[in-house]
Amino acid sequence: MDKCSRYNDFSAFLAERFPFKVQKISVNAGFTCPNRDGSKGYGGCTYCNNQTFNPAYCRTEKPVAVQLEEGKRFFSRKYPQMRYLAYFQAYTNTYGELEQLKRMYEDALAVDGVVGLVIGTRPDCMPDALLDYLEELNGRTFLLVEYGIESANDATLKRINRGHDFACTEDAVRRTAARGILTGGHVILGLPGEGHDELICQAEILSQLPLTTLKMHQLQLIKGTRMAHEYELHPEEFHLYTADEYIDLVIDYIEHLRGDLILERFVSQSPKELLIAPDWGLKNHEFTARVKKRLEERDAWQGKYWSKI
Repeated sequence: MDKCSRYNDFSAFLAERFPFKVQKISVNAGFTCPNRDGSKGYGGCTYCNNQTFNPAYCRTEKPVAVQLEEGKRFFSRKYPQMRYLAYFQAYTNTYGELEQLKRMYEDALAVDGVVGLVIGTRPDCMPDALLDYLEELNGRTFLLVEYGIESANDATLKRINRGHDFACTEDAVRRTAARGILTGGHVILGLPGEGHDELICQAEILSQLPLTTLKMHQLQLIKGTRMAHEYELHPEEFHLYTADEYIDLVIDYIEHLRGDLILERFVSQSPKELLIAPDWGLKNHEFTARVKKRLEERDAWQGKYWSKI
């Protein structure tokens, strides 16, 4: 990591792998989730409303290839030479029959200009048979498998109705990375019951896993979720960070992360019509600029206080 940059940036990570600009295009392939269909539970995770990250072109009635072509038209106006990663994002994108999954992934790769896949999923939905196929796929295209980790604390995972424990996450990450597949994680900072010290401990724990990339974002309360109802009943159980508080939390967190992890994002923006709180009025790039400024002010950098346990 170049100390001038203060942390390992995802765009630089992609630039090292591709000689052209690359943009992720979200795909909604119509998957559900074992935490919704009764396999593990019903209702999903308490914070979850997948409407928060589905662009207008992501509609399950449209084939994967059609969604990608529409996404390409959206982005290509600004960068005609852009290439694309098909991002299977909504719900659990490894939760299906193996042959069905193969068809969807291969259909995406057959679209002109698509140079790889990013597959978002749960740690409890990665059978070895699918890993066999993904290992082969990884040998011929860019592939990143991204796991929803959310928390490293089993009590928190139970409270948010996640449907698995952290041992399941650790197992899935290690099995995936052992196949030579780039492995990412996603965490939510500020879940109820997790304060500053717990999150710093989480950063140290995650740094022990063979993760390549990490996404983090603030807890957001979204309309229509069980967590929003919990907040309405017991607001004292939640700490909703101000933007400045959260910036300092992010910096404390990344100071305790392994120095070679690639950090994809610090924050997320849910649609205003769905967001209850917190509403900071900042776009993602504006927030990132403030993080960079604060890193300089604090003379902080990723891995500054990380020590291998």
